[in-house]
Amino acid sequence: MECEYRVDIKKTIKNLLFFHEPRVERPFILTEVSREGEYGPGLAKAREKPRRKKNENLLLEKIEKAKLTGKKESQADEKAPDISRQLSENLEVIEERFSVPLNGDLIIRKFDIAVKDSVIAAFMVFFDGLVNNKVIDDDILQPLMLLSNLDIRSDGDDLLIYIRSHILPHNQLKEVRTHQEVIDTVFFGGCGIYIDGLDTAFAADVKEFPGRTVERPNTELVIRGPQEGFTESLRANTGLIRKRLMDQNLIAEDIIIGKRSKTPCSILYIRDIANDSLVAEVRRRLKSIEADHIMDTGELEQYIEDNPALPIPQVMATERPDRVCSMLADGRVAIVMHGSPFALVVPITNSDILHSAEDQFLRFPYSNLLRGIRILAILVSLLLPAIFLAITNYHHEMIPTDLLLAILSAREKVPFPSVVEVFLMEISFELIREAGIRIPGPIGPTLGIIGALILGQAAVEANIVSPILIIIVAVTGLGSFAIPNFSTGFAFRILRFGFIILAALSGFLGITAGLMLLGFWMVNSKSFGVPFVSPVAPRAKGGFSDAVFKSPVWNQEKRPDFMNAKKDSKQAEISRGWINRGSSGRQPDGGDRNE
Repeated sequence: MECEYRVDIKKTIKNLLFFHEPRVERPFILTEVSREGEYGPGLAKAREKPRRKKNENLLLEKIEKAKLTGKKESQADEKAPDISRQLSENLEVIEERFSVPLNGDLIIRKFDIAVKDSVIAAFMVFFDGLVNNKVIDDDILQPLMLLSNLDIRSDGDDLLIYIRSHILPHNQLKEVRTHQEVIDTVFFGGCGIYIDGLDTAFAADVKEFPGRTVERPNTELVIRGPQEGFTESLRANTGLIRKRLMDQNLIAEDIIIGKRSKTPCSILYIRDIANDSLVAEVRRRLKSIEADHIMDTGELEQYIEDNPALPIPQVMATERPDRVCSMLADGRVAIVMHGSPFALVVPITNSDILHSAEDQFLRFPYSNLLRGIRILAILVSLLLPAIFLAITNYHHEMIPTDLLLAILSAREKVPFPSVVEVFLMEISFELIREAGIRIPGPIGPTLGIIGALILGQAAVEANIVSPILIIIVAVTGLGSFAIPNFSTGFAFRILRFGFIILAALSGFLGITAGLMLLGFWMVNSKSFGVPFVSPVAPRAKGGFSDAVFKSPVWNQEKRPDFMNAKKDSKQAEISRGWINRGSSGRQPDGGDRNE
């Protein structure tokens, strides 16, 4: 140890006293790769089988033919059977397509099936972590390996039919003829089963995705109403909808989006209520998306919305199954996506984003009181800072003289113009809000409250802002928190800055011009063919019972007219049938209650 220590000291002194040519280290540079669709090094086999070479040649011939003729391959050609009867060839294709051995979580289990005095080779492929291992062991491997002992021929359709009908007890089993179908099933939590001598494979649904259970919604909390929210599992979400809406005409149409991610989605609608053209338009927009990866409904919403520049959302994003069921019953269409706890509902109108999920379950006087408070909150959040600027800068005569003198005396020592004051406080409030959201745990709300108090008090004492402006910004923030829709709150926060600029330029004239431009913009906007400000403009004969203020639930007899649903009425004209019946259970005309 001492010797090594002395050597290190000598080396250090030598390096300090004598000059050494510095070592030239080449920094890492991310170089460009070939964009011809080739796989990375090590993924392709060094030696290719003649069959694979033949398939590649055929593929090249098809590509050249398509280039010459200008025609794409038909869908039938893309789904042509390509599973070989030779198990070794199928295994080789699967290993190449799944990049074996680079994929460490891919499991290829080889086994034998007993047939009379011989055995049939087979293998299954699945991803560890996406499947239920007990189901694979008990319902697939054990029957095939231990309970088979087939007394039939080892090739032909007899083997396929016997295995499907007598050996495999799994309840979600289907036969596939292409490798791509097997690959899609494996990526969605299934397993593929290949058997030697068969040009057909089995695809079994054995998924068990890691994820959370059904919990309370985080962004749409209610006091009275269901307390279940969507999760990140597609089938769990569709199950939550079917649990509440047990309608035999409820359709859950599956569709795949994303060329590489192949994210499963479901289009939900009630067949005998929803307009066929609306369903076709939703299906068309989803199928026309040309993107490699789509991970969440937040991205999907941006692909299918009508007017991306409009700050107010044109698609309803909700994590409440009960709200989706209510909107489906009105003739709308819902989109549920695997991996996202939010469902999208289209079309929506301006009034839909002002309603809370709790309005449906409260008596109409309570709901109307809350809706009136929300409308006031929206006006405050959107216009209060702009009105303050317009009055203090241009329209002094609109406020009492005593209040005007109090405002001027409070701003006497403030060195900035009022518009700079407003922008400083609004930006500070947005910073506090964002910091409170991003800090994890219970520290976030505490930081928001303490930060606002300390910054506000310090800013007033330092004569940076006036006390009246602190009140204005605080009330504006409370108004933005009262908006029930998260995306709509963002929209009004953005528009607020625009109205502040307009008010600083020309007072109430600028605010009026901004409101007119916003009104023209919204009137000209549509959500999947439905005018955004319906039923106000264009005026519709139905839909007013729940557009702004809520009427009693027994008085909401018609579905919204702007939806053009197949069935206009959703309940009888007199839905409370008991009011026409006597206390003895007989109708006034003498009829029995069951007649």
